[in-house]
Amino acid sequence: MKIITPEELALLAIRTYNGPIHLVSSAAELVHAVQAIRSEKVVGLDTETRPAFKKGQSYQPSLVQIAASNAAYLFQLKRMDFSGAIKEIFEDEALIKVGIGLADDFKGLKKVFPFEQKNTLDLSLVAKGKGFTQSSVRSLAAQLLGFRVTKGMATSNWSNPHLSPKQLTYAATDAWVCRELYLEFQELEFL
Repeated sequence: MKIITPEELALLAIRTYNGPIHLVSSAAELVHAVQAIRSEKVVGLDTETRPAFKKGQSYQPSLVQIAASNAAYLFQLKRMDFSGAIKEIFEDEALIKVGIGLADDFKGLKKVFPFEQKNTLDLSLVAKGKGFTQSSVRSLAAQLLGFRVTKGMATSNWSNPHLSPKQLTYAATDAWVCRELYLEFQELEFL
């Protein structure tokens, strides 16, 4: 597959998720979110972790993002106990969960609460199997969807209890792009 150069990437328009973003913060919102997510066939999945800038320093994931067909749901793990609900979603065999680098996401989340993920698909592994040498969210979005995803918020403080609108959009975009890539993979008969 063709490698996209930084110059080619810079020419692409930036796209962000522009649908409803639900920052789940109450028991009622949680019930609604789980019902909405579990009614889907496929959802995009990602996590965000506070970046560590010192050697030997690391943090647990702070945010889980799940993009459905018509909304994105964000779960701040320190806001309330989401472990039962997220476990229910991750272990739902009827729901396809897609993302990029899911092994790292799941490894980090298992330090927070136990679960056994089922029916997950790491799109970077599929892309590599199809000959893509660049398989990050950013490069796959550029190559297959024709737009650029900004990574400007990647190193922001995800453990902050009050996320900015830019952080919320960035987080929702990462999960949404994974779902969009899955749909494109289906269209291209990669799956």
